[in-house]
Order: sequence, then C-alpha cells, then structure tokens
Amino acid sequence: MKRLSKFLQSRMFITILLVFLQLLILIVFLSYMFNKFAVYYIISSIIALLTIVDIANSEMNPSFKLAWLVLVLVVPFCGVPLYLIFSKSKQDYRISKRMRKYKTLERLMIQNENENIEEIEVLDPEIARQLRYIKKTAYAPVYKNTETKYFASGEEYYEALLNELRRAQKFIFIEYFIIEKGKMFDGVLEILKAKVSQGIEVRIMFDDLGTISKLPKGYDKELEAMGLRVSVFNKVRASLDTFLNYRDHRKIVVIDGSVGFTGGINLADEYINEVERFGHWKDTGIMLKGDAVAKMTETFLQLWHFSRGEAKTDFKGYATNTKYETDGYIQPFADGPTNNDEICEMCYMGLINGANKSVYISTPYLILDNEMQTALCHAAKSGVDVRIITPHIPDKKLVLAVTRSYYRALLKAGVKIYEYTPGFIHAKSLVADGKVCVVGTANFDFRSFYLHFENCVLAYKSSCVSEVEKDFLETQEKCEEITLDYINKKGTFYRLLQAVLKVFAPLM
Repeated sequence: MKRLSKFLQSRMFITILLVFLQLLILIVFLSYMFNKFAVYYIISSIIALLTIVDIANSEMNPSFKLAWLVLVLVVPFCGVPLYLIFSKSKQDYRISKRMRKYKTLERLMIQNENENIEEIEVLDPEIARQLRYIKKTAYAPVYKNTETKYFASGEEYYEALLNELRRAQKFIFIEYFIIEKGKMFDGVLEILKAKVSQGIEVRIMFDDLGTISKLPKGYDKELEAMGLRVSVFNKVRASLDTFLNYRDHRKIVVIDGSVGFTGGINLADEYINEVERFGHWKDTGIMLKGDAVAKMTETFLQLWHFSRGEAKTDFKGYATNTKYETDGYIQPFADGPTNNDEICEMCYMGLINGANKSVYISTPYLILDNEMQTALCHAAKSGVDVRIITPHIPDKKLVLAVTRSYYRALLKAGVKIYEYTPGFIHAKSLVADGKVCVVGTANFDFRSFYLHFENCVLAYKSSCVSEVEKDFLETQEKCEEITLDYINKKGTFYRLLQAVLKVFAPLM
C-alpha cells in the first residue's frame, strides 16, 4: 500500500493521468459527434479515407503503416486525431530545424579527421563499405590511436568508471537515460563533488522520463547547488505531443577528452546487482582511450547544447592531444529521431547482411520491423550461424510477449534463440564473423531504431571483438535454448495476445 500511495502521488502518475484525460475528452467528444450528426459522419469518413491514403503514401516504415492503418480503420474517430497529433506533429519539424544548428561541428570533424577507411578497404571491402555508410550518415570518422576495454558486467564497468573519474584533471561529461540514488550513483557523485571543489568542470545530463520515478522533483537544482552543471533532457509535460516520445537513451561518460565510457549500463543499483529486480542483471560496457573519444565528446556536446537551447558548440576547448596505442579501428557514432536514416538499425543490418560465418546478438528487447526480420532470416538460411540472446525474466511482461512473437519465424529460418535464465540481460551488442562488433545503447526494437537518441561503438580488428564474442558464448552457456516445441506449448490466448500486440508494437 505504501508503494501504491507513493506512485499515486508521483509526477509520473499525475502526468499519465492528465494525458489520459486529454485523450479521453478528445475521444468522447469525437465519438459523440460521430454518432449524433450525419454531416460529421460524412466529413469524418472523408477525413479517415484521406488519412488512410496519406498513411499508404507516406515514407514511414511498413510496420508503422500497418499499425496506423488498423487503428484508423477500426476506430476512425480515435485513430485519425491520434495519427494527426503523434505522426504529423509540427514539433518534429521544429526539433529537426533546431538540431541542424548543431550539425556544423560534426561536418567540421569529419573533414579534418583522417578516416583510415582506405586502409580497411584493402583488408576487407565489405567492412569498409559499412564504415563508409556510418561515416556519411552519422558524420562519424574511423579512428586508430585508441585503446579499448570491454566490460562483461556492470560491476567491472563501475569499478573502472570510478578509477577513471578519480583521475580527471580538466572536465567530466556524464549523460545517462536513468540515474537513481543508491550505492552506484552515490559513489559517482562523491567523486564529482570532490572534482568540482578542485575547480574541474562537471556537466551531467539525464533524461526526464528515464529518471521521473527515480529522482525527487527538483533534483537538478540540488546538483547545481553542489557546483555541477545540469541539463534535464526533454522535460515531461502533460500534453498530447509526439516530442514526449523522443528520449535520450544514450549512456556516455567523457573524461578530459581522452577517456570515454558507453554501453547498456545506467547509474542505478540493479546494473551492478547491488539490488535484485529481475534476477541477475547481465549488462555490458566499453571504455575507449585515445583519439576516438573525440567523437563521444562531440556527441555529448551536441545534445547538451540542443537540450539547453545554446547555440555555441565549444568542442575545440575540450579536445585532447593525448596519444594511445592503436587497438584496431574504432568508430563511435550516434543516432536520433532527427536523422533522415535509421543509422543504428542500418549498421546492425549491414553487418548481418555482410556476415559469412556468424552473427551473435544480445538484446533485452527483440521487436523487429520487416526489413530486420528478413535480414536475420536470410542470413540464417544462407548458412550463417545466427544466434540471439534475450531475457528469460522480463522487466516488462508485455514486451517479452511481443519479443517472443518473433521467435517462430526466426526459428523456422534457422536462427538460434536463447533466453538468459538467471535473470534479465540488458546488454546491447552484435559481433559478426569474430572480426567486427558493436557495443552501445541501441536495442533491437522500434523505440531505439526510430524514436530514441542512441550511441554505439563499432570496432574492427580490435581486441574487444574477441572479448565480446567470448562473453556471448559464456553467457549462452547460462541460457535456455528456445525451440519450436517450446513456442507451440503456449496457449491460444497467449498467442492471440501476441498477435494483437505485434500489430501495435511500433506505436508502443
């Protein structure tokens, strides 16, 4: 009862309630008009028809089209306004216009950076083609002079993070989707306060929706009172606006411009198994030292300025000339809803299509559009060893039901699927042919590919590639392999629920 009472008084509940009331008033009004007035019925039918034509001719992904078409056809008085509000919001164009102001820095970086792609072209033309695509669409150079360190658990990541934060001499940039008070964040905050007292600049940015139930109201002001510079990304407001969908799902730490961290790990105690929520929490991360951190610095600054509405991009003041040993080729990159391309999805898909021997994927959510499902099935049917690890204990039961709805088609194509039985796997990684890997924040789902701001690191011929592959295989030993017999044992109601959820998965 205490937890329920706390939730009912929370900003999350109040926001959901107000948005729901707005939707309810709109739907009741339109339903009343629809049933009472013949003229409105005719007009609404014409509008619904025009909406269907607009959806059919739009450039959106077919999975989104299907979801919107079903909604408009089944309940037009509800589906049409929702489509006009959430799919055609003017906010989309406003934020795209604002984001373009911050692209100059990316273009400057890519012009001035030795890309190293010519060297890779000689070694592997297919990999070079994938890197060239990311370079062009994400303005992401390919770097050498960079060391990598892969972390197979949140505990390892946290220990290394604290050690590097203690060594900071100039500045610290921190960006997370989730921050929650507890042992993990308290350990970080203690160091940050000490660094501020030494005159070192500390900036911290977190997503408002990601932390809305984790941090007390006004916590950003508390942090600022400690001397930290704070930005709360996309503050949640009780309004019918598609911008609420666009979340900062990135996890970035940059120290002195020469050390960078990213991966699936947020700053909350479940990520280091200090508390247990869904069994054992399996997560991963990566640390870079060297030239490639420049791109992570730029990625942080771009969204920082965008979030705060600042026009100045002061990247040059945060660059570094520290040199490290080359550990293969490293390409950090970022993606977001204001890009014209789904860069993270295209990166994953390109590596899957280019694989000759194996593709190993770890993801907490497996909610695929037709293109990604086709790529995975085609690879498996072509003789590539495709394996996917997902959670056995979910953080969201309905999302796991949707994830499992894709198993049948994948299994029939020869994809091997494993569920992590000790608990919840939150790692987001892909390794192909044992020579190239991606570690980052992007899940295999619609929200990561289309709606969230994400960031990843691609590594080729780096020591971390074999470490990612080794970790996958060791994790697989703790998993249950899923078979068609397992899927067939699910009841009729469960399969019906999956079918309905799958149709509307892109809109969730």
